[in-house]
Order: sequence, then C-alpha cells, then structure tokens
Amino acid sequence: MMKKKIICAISALIILAAAAACAAAETKEPASRDLMLKNGEWIALAQIYPIKDISKEVSDELTPERLAAWWEVFGDPTMTELIMKALDNNRSLEAARAKVTEARASLGVSRASLLPWLDSTNFWNNSRTPIAAGGSGNSGNLYKLGIDASWEIDIFGGRRASVRAQRATLEAQYAALYSAWTSLASEVAINYISLRTLQERLAIANNNLALQQNTVDIQQSRVDAGLSDSLTLKQAQYTMEQTRAQIPAITASIENSKNAIAILIGEIPGALEESLDDVKPIPQISGVELIGIPANALRQRPDIRQAERLLVAQLARKKSAQADLWPKFYLTGSIGTESGNWGSLFNGPAKLYSFMPQISWPIFHAGAIRNNIKVQGAVAEQLLASYEQTVLTAVGEVRDALSDNVHEYDRREALRNGMEAAQAALDLANEKYLRGLVDFTNVINAQRSLTALSEEYVISGGQISTNAVKLFKALGGGWQPMEEAEKALAEAAAKAEK
Repeated sequence: MMKKKIICAISALIILAAAAACAAAETKEPASRDLMLKNGEWIALAQIYPIKDISKEVSDELTPERLAAWWEVFGDPTMTELIMKALDNNRSLEAARAKVTEARASLGVSRASLLPWLDSTNFWNNSRTPIAAGGSGNSGNLYKLGIDASWEIDIFGGRRASVRAQRATLEAQYAALYSAWTSLASEVAINYISLRTLQERLAIANNNLALQQNTVDIQQSRVDAGLSDSLTLKQAQYTMEQTRAQIPAITASIENSKNAIAILIGEIPGALEESLDDVKPIPQISGVELIGIPANALRQRPDIRQAERLLVAQLARKKSAQADLWPKFYLTGSIGTESGNWGSLFNGPAKLYSFMPQISWPIFHAGAIRNNIKVQGAVAEQLLASYEQTVLTAVGEVRDALSDNVHEYDRREALRNGMEAAQAALDLANEKYLRGLVDFTNVINAQRSLTALSEEYVISGGQISTNAVKLFKALGGGWQPMEEAEKALAEAAAKAEK
C-alpha cells in the first residue's frame, strides 16, 4: 500500500512538471505583431510601433506645460471658467466616470478570485422516514455548524491573466474618461470661439447697416431735390437690405452657440444669456504659428492609450483561455460540528473535518477550448489593427490641424490686405462719385467688397483660434485638471475606506 502511494505521488509530480513545462512554452515571447512579455508583464505596444517625430522643427508653444492646460494660453477667463464648469457638471463625463468605477470594482472581483474563499454552512434539519419506505417512522433532528474553504491554485496563470486583463480594461476606461474630457474641453472652447466670432460678425453687420442706411438717406434726399434719379436710390436700398437679411441668421446662430455651451457645462439652455451677452474679442494666441509635431505629446493622446490597453487586455484574455487546456488544482476543506441534538453539538464526538485536494483536467470538450483560444486571438488581431488605425488617424489629425493653422495665417494676411484695399477703393469711389466722375455702381461694388472682406477677416480670426484648439485636442492636451480631479477623488475614496 505504501509503495502504491509513493508511485502515485511520483506520478503526480511528473504530471505537474510536464504541465509546468508546457505552461512555460505557452508564455514564450509572442510574435512581432503581439506585445512583448517581459518579467510577467506586457511591454507597451508603443515600443513596438513607435510614433516617430514627424517634423524636426517643433514650436516652442507646444510644450507639455502648455498642453497640460492649453486654454490658459488664450488668456480668456470666461472660456477657462466655462471649461472648468464642464469638468464638474457635464453628464457625459459623469457617465465616463461611472464606467471607471465599474471597471475598478470588476478588477476587485478578479483579484478576489486569486484568494481562498471561506463560507459558513449552518443548518438544522428535521426529517421523518415513513415505515412504508423502510424507515422507523420516527422523526429526527440534525444540527450542523461549520466553515467551508476552497482555493484554486493558479499554477498555469489563468486567473492571474484574467486579473491582468481586468487591470488593462480599467486603464482603458481611464483613457476613455480622459478622451471624453479632451473632446469636451475642445468642444466648449470651439463653441465659445464661435460665439465670439458671431458676435463680432453681428457688430460688423450692424455697423455696415448703419452706414448703408446713411447712404440711402443721402440718396433719398438727392432724389427728392431732383439731383439724382431713383436708380441710385434703389441700388443703395437693395444693398442695405442684403446686409439687413444677414442679421437674423447671425442672431439665431448666437443663440444656438449659447445653448450648446450651456448643455456642455451641464446648465439648462438659456441660463447663460446674461453672462455671455457682453461682447468680448475672439480669444487668440497672439502672434504664434504652431508648427511641428512633438511625438512624446502625441503618445499622450487618450484614444491611443485606450486602444493600446484594450489590446493588452485581450492578449491577457487569450492567455487565460490557453490556461484552460491544462489541469486546475483545488484545495477544499471544511471544519465544524454536527450532532443529532443541540445539547451535544459542541461535545468532542460531534466535531468533524475534511480535506480534499482535487485535480480537474479537461479531456474531451469537442474542441471548444481551442476554438475559444482562436476566438480570443482573432479579437486580439482586430484590436491590433484598430490600434494601428488609431495611430494613423492621430498623426493625420495633427498634420491636418498644423496645415490648417499655417495656411489660415496666410489667408488672414491676404484678407487684411484686401480689406485695406477695399476701404481705399470705397473712399476713392465716394470721392469720384461726388465729383460726378463715376456712377453709383462703383460705390456699391466697393461697399460690398469691403463688407464681405471684413466679415471674412473676422471669420478667419475665429478659425485660427479654432485650429489651435483642434491641434491641442489632436495632441491629447488638457490633462492637468483631470489629473487633479482624479487625485481628489482617490483621496476621498481612501478617507471613506478608513
């Protein structure tokens, strides 16, 4: 009997050694299209697919300090205040925070699976077996108090891989939260810039309308005095009405921008009427042309981080699925007391215990385990392609924003020169018309050109600021207040646990 036990023990050790060798083979370094496993941790994918510097010439304005709270470089306290309100009150951001809380709790559940589980089993049972069924016909009681324990020994790392997957999922949710915040901050800024641009356009339209009304009055007096025919009067009138027709559309757009900002900061539409009615200049970064792509800043884009962490989580799930091919080892046991009456429940003979090591090894599952491994691997391939696409899209967005920024400066300079020329042409046309050297059509054309160029010049100024915001967003900027908010939440959670 002793020899049989020794042989069984040696066989069990051989099986364990073989299984451990197989597990070591399974954790070898993956293919180049996967993450690299080193010291039990996956190396960040960015080290395999690095984002190289796109331009050697990088603007000094694109420093990490400026990117951390990019809205401050505009020097507009109102815009900064609105962005900070959005951080506290936006509903979409609250939903993203709740998803982080969910992922953090799920990680706690996964970690708990690595530890032994203890359960208490206590019952009282009253039973009677009828004589017709071979019993005595008497009723009996059974009392039990006990504690049961179970533990899966994670030899092949399946449980630990699940924990790594959940940890990476939590990191992906954090990245999603930062991504939501990055988009939100830029959206608030773009809507605010649009509001200020529309207000300047409205001021220009009202000013032009007043000047054109003055021209109509002059032409009306000339017609009344018989010094001019009605053609010039009608020309002045339809030019004025064209300008007047632009004002309602601009006013409606101003209201729409206010409502959009209110929704973004979690306020009821209409609540910002008073605070945003005061006309202020378009927020601008004075005299700065942002050029070059700082690669380190680009790596901080939250969507790239999210795609990377999702891939890491999926590769860990694949490893967990691979662990299902190998044995699972369990330790189970219980301790307690059991007796037929309550009075003798704590006496010596009533004590009981059990201890049972257990091995479970799948033999025939009709290929379900291997097909599940293929499924997890296919999902990982999808996420790898998604990661690569995210990187390509990120670089494209940054290059687009840089290109738009540089070319808009050139466009605005041309508009400024054209506006100066149109003003000079209008002055000259008015002078020649008063002398009778040209007809009134020249004055009308000069007014139209000046009006159009003035409006385009204002729109271009707003577009330059909008392009700067888009560039900051494309570089993943604006992380400072989110880090501060998360730090405060973590401290509050730690105090609550105490």
